[in-house]
Amino acid sequence: MIIYTFSEARQKLTSVLEKARSEGKVLIKRRDGSVFEVQPVSKNKSPLNVKGIDLDLSATEIVDIVREVRER
Repeated sequence: MIIYTFSEARQKLTSVLEKARSEGKVLIKRRDGSVFEVQPVSKNKSPLNVKGIDLDLSATEIVDIVREVRER
């Protein structure tokens, strides 16, 4: 884990963010001794975002299947 001073982090913000992306997190230390952690936020994907399957069905066939299932 890398620790930057506040001044270094301010001057090299782009490289600090890239380092956080590649290493997971970076610490920034201020003169008063307080320390801050910079880390990338993971992108949460929707569980409903799934790849489709080509079943080679027409719209009419799909509607017929849905109607049949609803009648059960």
